[in-house]
Amino acid sequence: MSIYIEEEGGVRLPFDTDEIARTVISAALEYENCPYEAEVSLLLTTDEEVRKLNHTARGLDRTTDVLSFPMQEYSRPGDFSALEEESPDAFNPETGELMLGDIVISKERVLAQAEEYGHSPLREYAFLIAHSMLHLCGYDHMEDDERLLMEERQRGIMEKVNIQR
Repeated sequence: MSIYIEEEGGVRLPFDTDEIARTVISAALEYENCPYEAEVSLLLTTDEEVRKLNHTARGLDRTTDVLSFPMQEYSRPGDFSALEEESPDAFNPETGELMLGDIVISKERVLAQAEEYGHSPLREYAFLIAHSMLHLCGYDHMEDDERLLMEERQRGIMEKVNIQR
């Protein structure tokens, strides 16, 4: 598994962000029964940078906690079975790893939402990664049934890494 982590901005989170990211990403892939070694990029940045990316990518001129940029399309969420046949370019030619996509997290939102929701910044950070990993695996939450499924899977990943509210 390759995880590329970049951090920018002056805000620092009060824990080892790399270790937690690796733990949650690995747990998410295991929870989803991903049969491949995978590649994920994670950018920890500022509200302002997230706002700019959100505006460019989604046309929304506001900040958000996390953005997910999946590189693959799935016939069903979490269904990796057709990727080799239907998307041979889904794999890094140098490493053979499945290129899942990019996650962008606002460190300021991690801290603010942890306080707002009454749990630790570590829990908020881990949750946002779990949430985003599900997006990278084809899940969404636009419809109620999708949202409920995604919430169930988020809980499962968070239980797997033993990070609760």
